[in-house]
Amino acid sequence: MSGTTLAAERAKFDALADRWWDPDGPMKPLHRMNPLRTGWIADRLGGRNLAGKTILDVGCGAGLASEAFARMGASVTGLDAAGAALAAARAHAVAGGLTIDYRQGGPEDLLAEGARFDAVVALEVIEHVEDRAQFLAALATLAKPGAPIFLSTLNRTAKSFLMAKLGAEYLLRLLPIGTHDWRMFVSPGELGAALRPAGYRITELTGMAMTPGGQWRETRDLAVNYLAMALPT
Repeated sequence: MSGTTLAAERAKFDALADRWWDPDGPMKPLHRMNPLRTGWIADRLGGRNLAGKTILDVGCGAGLASEAFARMGASVTGLDAAGAALAAARAHAVAGGLTIDYRQGGPEDLLAEGARFDAVVALEVIEHVEDRAQFLAALATLAKPGAPIFLSTLNRTAKSFLMAKLGAEYLLRLLPIGTHDWRMFVSPGELGAALRPAGYRITELTGMAMTPGGQWRETRDLAVNYLAMALPT
């Protein structure tokens, strides 16, 4: 996301590239969360068999969600500005016998190609984006007519500050310190307002919560992590 993400954010995730696929490493929460978020998205695309579907995974990192969608049969393009993370993604996909089109850059870099997708996904990305309006407008343009956009992010609440910032980074050390800037978290209302100029509206929301055993489940509570599906207005 070269034109919309902060350089410091790209460097932060590049630095984690060599440990991204370690299920007990710094990306452990994403490994645990991934089945819930990719399954939720697949169910709204018609089920866990995604053969024939084209999916753009924006801010794909080392490919956790991209590989999950590819294993469901989708034709996946993974896009990220962090070169080291993409190198890890390509290597892991090859080792797993998966064909995923990984690209370095931002969504605006694909616009000139005229690429369009059956679904556009941006998971745990928008809270790292400098220009939300530009970012969401690019996602909307990359979606085929009528195609959904899926986003997951963190709500900006007192609860998220305690749990996702202080708790996850400083107390439990589930994430490296400095992973998130709470001021960049996005409320569902703010996300909906930012999507409207791009011609999209949120049609479904669900919360995500970690169980005491470290797994993730759906919840009605949107105060910390949440998933959103948006469709054209």
